[in-house]
Amino acid sequence: MKDDVPNLKDFDKRLRDEAHEDLADVIASEAPKSKTQIIAIYGKGGIGKSFTLANLSHMMAEQGKRVLLIGCDPKSDTTSLLFGGKACPTIIETSTRKKLAGEEVKIGDVCFKRGGVFAMELGGPEVGRGCGGRGIIHGFELLEKLGFHDWDFDFVLLDFLGDVVCGGFGLPIARDMAQKVILVGSNDLQSLYVANNVCSAVEYFRKLGGNVGVAGLVINKDDGSGEAQAFATAVNIPVLASIPQDDDLRKKSANYQIVGTGHSPWGALFAELGMNVSEAPPIRPAPLDQDGLLALFDSKDTGGDIVLEPATDTDMRGKYAAAKPSLEVIYDEA
Repeated sequence: MKDDVPNLKDFDKRLRDEAHEDLADVIASEAPKSKTQIIAIYGKGGIGKSFTLANLSHMMAEQGKRVLLIGCDPKSDTTSLLFGGKACPTIIETSTRKKLAGEEVKIGDVCFKRGGVFAMELGGPEVGRGCGGRGIIHGFELLEKLGFHDWDFDFVLLDFLGDVVCGGFGLPIARDMAQKVILVGSNDLQSLYVANNVCSAVEYFRKLGGNVGVAGLVINKDDGSGEAQAFATAVNIPVLASIPQDDDLRKKSANYQIVGTGHSPWGALFAELGMNVSEAPPIRPAPLDQDGLLALFDSKDTGGDIVLEPATDTDMRGKYAAAKPSLEVIYDEA
């Protein structure tokens, strides 16, 4: 057991160093081509970012735009719908394998295309084997080596997991890598909580001199109840599209079918979304506090009418709360 102790200490030190690493030293500050719009899309896991992005990117390509879609989620599922369910080799995994073989990573190893869309996945470490945010940083290091700043695209769409707030996932906002952010949410408290957190991050970095703004909200699985629309109004951002909660969309998504095309009955919806994404300016949002967020929902559904009741010392002691003899001296009355 004694032999294992130094290894555990080394591992702990690596994790600490990784957590405190200065991102400014890791990511180059070179600006992309001015004509390229780099847009970071954030949303709660499972809210439908991948569905939205695959169809949005396909439609934008049909509209004549040169589009690069980059999956920045460790699940590496952003491009799965675009490629009919096939797993796209990730940049991090491919880089590791090539490095062991003494080879260099080439564009064709990690970037693939369909319907005019170019797409790739950054990937991430296996569970328990590293920090997902650090994986994002490493992935962008590799993109720069592949010539990211010299590529000729009208739009670069970055799919980020909004639940996570560590440095790697906040990179586009913290380092002004993107010009604007798009949120994907639904009419549920948890997805709007995540969207509000991202608005808070944007506002925080704007106060520090950043330039990234929120272009708007895409409401996915919209059941018409109105909470997401109310959230957008409250934080002062537009709704770019409302994608309805529809069984046809659910089935097509489950079967890896693209609906963001002029050949689909849903094509007009994604065509409008593509135009709105292109033209929407970055706006400085007004994030809500917790009570403001809860106020968007009926209190009977959220528990918003609960009043905080302070605990007492007796509560905390439980069965050990029996009275003990006092050491205080009590004098008889004269």
